[in-house]
Amino acid sequence: MSYRVCFVCTGNICRSPMAESVFRARIEEAGLDGVVEVDSAGTGGWHEGDGADSRAVAVLEAGGYGSDHTARRFRAAWFSRLDLVIALDSGHLRDLRRLAPTPEDADKVRLLRSYDPAAGDDPDVPDPYYGRLDDFEECLEMVEAASHGLLAAVQRELEGRAA
Repeated sequence: MSYRVCFVCTGNICRSPMAESVFRARIEEAGLDGVVEVDSAGTGGWHEGDGADSRAVAVLEAGGYGSDHTARRFRAAWFSRLDLVIALDSGHLRDLRRLAPTPEDADKVRLLRSYDPAAGDDPDVPDPYYGRLDDFEECLEMVEAASHGLLAAVQRELEGRAA
């Protein structure tokens, strides 16, 4: 049975697709593709059916990541099939925990930067949508920094399942 991770931001066209692409690359590098499934969604449905923001695509491609993406809205019913729901900022964390049908589902929600020890007291990945290209580059750096800790946490979880 696969371990399922879903990254969630507001519109699912910037931060969460970037996190999805980066983490999918980490999963493939670790030889866990086929064991871990990665996707993303938004708390709102404004961009459903759209591709990722062109600036996010440019930054991902410049970093060597894939960028094939179609935006969608997160649904409460998905909690039952997900192992981990990764919020990109504190507002998403709050919204997702409120949406969770059970306390156990709410416990599945974590902040991405909680997996980056260097994040300190700044738990949020800022929304680059209204910014410039360098804001998207900064977003990618934050996502990459947290992805290593997230990978380690998922690997520990998978080892616990095997035991």
